Amino acid sequence: MTTLVKYTNKNILTSPRKLRLVVEAAKKMSPQKALESLTLTNSRGARILVKCLKNVISDAKNNFKLDATTLKFVEFTADEGMKLKRMDRAHGARFNRGTILKRHSRIRITLTGTPKTIETPVKVTDSKKVKSIKK
Repeated sequence: MTTLVKYTNKNILTSPRKLRLVVEAAKKMSPQKALESLTLTNSRGARILVKCLKNVISDAKNNFKLDATTLKFVEFTADEGMKLKRMDRAHGARFNRGTILKRHSRIRITLTGTPKTIETPVKVTDSKKVKSIKK
């Protein structure tokens, strides 16, 4: 039986283009390997994704009791979120004001995995010899 673990972060102040570059590389790996490779990647998007991956992997282990070695990505996307518009005189034509778009991103991660197999300890009872009493 497989279980889905979903994670969303809707308001990240990084453009989706910068996040997609890192997401496309990490999507092809398992979540554990993606976490290892993203910790070594020197970019702002990788640092954000490390936090998100740690969160969803620990959520799958602790809350859903899934085995960390069987986790796989079902969905791993970085989409466009809201945009803040700023007016600036330096970025426009001669008498026009230019607009600066502060882009935000949304991250959606969905993992699947199998539950941990809990091994119950087996009691080993010593076979004691029972002495029979003769009457």
